[in-house]
Amino acid sequence: MSANDGHGGDRTTLDPPENHLDDGVPHVSAREYLTGFVLSVILTAIPFWLVMDGVIANSTVAGIVLLAFAAVQVVVHMVYFLHMNAKSEGGWNLFALIFTLVLVVIVLAGSLWVMYHMNTNMMPGTHDMDEMLQNLQ
Repeated sequence: MSANDGHGGDRTTLDPPENHLDDGVPHVSAREYLTGFVLSVILTAIPFWLVMDGVIANSTVAGIVLLAFAAVQVVVHMVYFLHMNAKSEGGWNLFALIFTLVLVVIVLAGSLWVMYHMNTNMMPGTHDMDEMLQNLQ
């Protein structure tokens, strides 16, 4: 198979040839997989312990800490298991990841915004409920 295998450029200019197998796939050692596995276990065990022992009393702070651990774990999975970096596939992997993250943020933020405003504008408040109950009697 040639160095230009239809994936967007000469792979030998992106990474040294000794880091790739004959078909252009990056060579990864068992040590890298083990490092990723250990990091994943640690990044799962710490939040589990934080929640189960109630270490953080404030639920907002706990949620932010858990989201931070989740974000770090996503990065660990992408680097150690999906082998994504700025150089792989001529940078297209990183570009696709950034585009996906932007779309996910837009969809999640928009969904939360719509649900919050629907809840605020459509659900009756306690004053409205008291008034409805008085009208029924």
